[in-house]
Amino acid sequence: MPQPGTMTPMTRQMQECVDACMKCHTLCEETMSSCMQMGGQVQMQIMRALMDCSEMTRMCADMMMRRSPMSSEMCAMCAKACDMCAEACMSMPDDPQMMRCAEACRRCAETCRAMAGATM
Repeated sequence: MPQPGTMTPMTRQMQECVDACMKCHTLCEETMSSCMQMGGQVQMQIMRALMDCSEMTRMCADMMMRRSPMSSEMCAMCAKACDMCAEACMSMPDDPQMMRCAEACRRCAETCRAMAGATM
């Protein structure tokens, strides 16, 4: 049993989810930057999805790292945001950055769904 005031160590599953969230967050940020350089070609729907996913993944990772009692619910919401972002990115299949982002979003959604069903 942990000492009072100490946190239980992260499980391997939780660490994988945090890592996937942070990778997804980074790729969403990089993809937003890439989109801004494209100018008017990018649809606002894609930018909104990227912004939502970027914020959600960062917050989800933060909540898991501090063992928030709301982590499971946050993981479920994060998975949904990642799914929406992957779908938006897939609307530009010829853009390699969008495809990298979509793949990171899918991986993050998968790990977040697993964590949403786990007890933290």
